[in-house]
Amino acid sequence: MTKDGAGVVLTRLLESGLQRRLDPFLMLDLFGSDVPEDYLAGFPTHPHRGFETITYMLTGRMRHADSAGHSGVIESGGMQWMTAGRGILHSEMPEQESGRMAGLQLWLNLPARDKDTPPWYRDFRAEELPRWREPGGAYDVVVLAGRYRHLQGPVARPTTDPYLLDLRWQDAADIFVELPTTHVAFAVPYQGTVSAQGKVIPTAHLGIFADDPENRGVLLSGEAGSAALMVAGQPLREPIVQYGPFVLNSDEAIRETLRGCGKNP
Repeated sequence: MTKDGAGVVLTRLLESGLQRRLDPFLMLDLFGSDVPEDYLAGFPTHPHRGFETITYMLTGRMRHADSAGHSGVIESGGMQWMTAGRGILHSEMPEQESGRMAGLQLWLNLPARDKDTPPWYRDFRAEELPRWREPGGAYDVVVLAGRYRHLQGPVARPTTDPYLLDLRWQDAADIFVELPTTHVAFAVPYQGTVSAQGKVIPTAHLGIFADDPENRGVLLSGEAGSAALMVAGQPLREPIVQYGPFVLNSDEAIRETLRGCGKNP
C-alpha cells in the first residue's frame, strides 16, 4: 500500500524492480476505497513523458484534463488511454459512485522511436468496449486492447501489441486466452478466487506466467463472481531509464528533459 498524487491510497503491483521482467509494462496500480479521504484529493496537474497510461474504472468516475487541450470523464467500466509521448501535463480527479471508487492504471512503455510522438488522448465508455459473452453465460471477457476470439480492442499498438482483457466469471469455469508466443503475460485478480495450473493467485497480486515459446496462451480458472485483469505484451528490449514521471532510454535524455522543465539535473 502506498500513496500517490495528492495522497491517494493505492496498491502498487508493478514497479521498477519488475520493469525488465515485464517489459513493455512499467507500472500497475490498483486503487479503490469507500473512504472519500483516501482518494478525493486526486492527482493534480503533473507531467509525463515517454510512455502511455491506461486507466480502467471498475467503479466511480475519473475526470481528465491536459495541456494538449484534451478533457474527458470515464465512468464505471470505461477506459482512458493517454499517450504522453514528448511530454504532457495532466490532472486526474476521481469521484465516487454509490460511495465507492475503484480502478486500475497501467503504464505501457513507448519504443525509442516514438518517445517524441505528439500527445494523444481518448476515453471509451463501457458500451464502446467489445465484450465476449460465453455461450451459456459462464463468463464475459471485456476487450480493452488486443484480441479475444474474433473481437479486437479499440486501441492497437503494433510494436508492443498489448493485450488487456477484463475476465469476469458468472459461474465457475476455465477461460483460455490465446497469446502470441513472444509475449510476456501476467494476471491480476481483483475479485473472488482465480487460479492458474491449480495455484490460486491472491487477490490484488500479480500472477506472472513463465516465458515459454511452446505456450500458445494462458488458462485461468475462476469461481462464480470472480474477476481478473489479463495483461500481455511484446517486449521492447530497450534501455529503461526512469526519473519519476519520465521514462526514456538514456541518462542524457532524462537530463535534457529536466533542463526543459527548468530543473538542474
